[in-house]
Amino acid sequence: MNILICSVPFRPSVGGIETVSAVLAEQFVKQGHVVTMVTQTASPTPDDEAYRIVRRPAATQLRKLVRDADVVFHNNISLRLAWPLLLSPRPWVVAHHTWIPRRGWAGRIKRALLGWASNISISQAVADDLPVHSTRVPNPYDTALFRPLEGVTRDKDIVFVGRLVGDKGVSVLLDALHLLRSRGIRLGATLIGDGPEAPALREQAARLDLAYQVDFAGACRGENLVRRLHAHQLLVVPSVWEEPFGIVVLEGLACGCLPLVARSGGLPEAAGPCGRVFAKGDAGALASELERWHAQRPCAANVRASSAEHLSHHHPERVASAYLQVLNDVCRRHDRAIAA
Repeated sequence: MNILICSVPFRPSVGGIETVSAVLAEQFVKQGHVVTMVTQTASPTPDDEAYRIVRRPAATQLRKLVRDADVVFHNNISLRLAWPLLLSPRPWVVAHHTWIPRRGWAGRIKRALLGWASNISISQAVADDLPVHSTRVPNPYDTALFRPLEGVTRDKDIVFVGRLVGDKGVSVLLDALHLLRSRGIRLGATLIGDGPEAPALREQAARLDLAYQVDFAGACRGENLVRRLHAHQLLVVPSVWEEPFGIVVLEGLACGCLPLVARSGGLPEAAGPCGRVFAKGDAGALASELERWHAQRPCAANVRASSAEHLSHHHPERVASAYLQVLNDVCRRHDRAIAA
């Protein structure tokens, strides 16, 4: 197939959609398909991938790319990249990575258009929010990067990885650490990431007398991030908004961290049977789970053993094959409709 992937954000931008778009493009090429990636993200350096990348295409170029494709795949629906389908209808697949607003003209138009596409949801929580049927295909993670490492001492307690913004709930984690301290339990936490809430969180840590327990490590990527994850025992994801999924949970699991996640959207699904869950936004509930973990402290080898089956469902080859099944099905239906 000649597959046109439309991903508004893409490398060098960093995020879940960017990661999934890159993983799927690489896997589609490996499985014998021709891939073109269309994105609105600019890049300061030339692209060097096994597939073509078209950045910020002009209207005429975008229309030609759509017309020449066997199937158009939107990794998150984009109106600015979907309009050529009105002029040159092609088989259309949309993967949903987040919630589509029910209010506002853009959200209403997107929801109305979904009936013209074959839809994929990354979690049951996202599927339940859509007005149409969708096939549930879980997110992949980068298995080449996030994998077991030898020679790293796992001597730290808690790690958080993500943007330092209010939605991510880091303030809840700090409150929980303060509660534990009042019970005589001092756990260390490394906060990996940066964002506009960093100054307020530093002030909160100082106010709660946690300055010596909390390390604001800043942004971290690649092998450095993998090594830092291996140095910790517990990955805490305390989001206070409804997370559609949470690839960071898979990355932590693959590095031997036990995930402790908020009961938020698709996070429990991402953690699977090997993770632990606490009430979203509840510092007391998080503190109780941390205290329970502190008393048990399962070793990383046991975490990896219990998570192997769960992680296998998120391997890039397996996920890409599930996506290709949907893409093939919609192309066959399109061909039968034309033949009729």
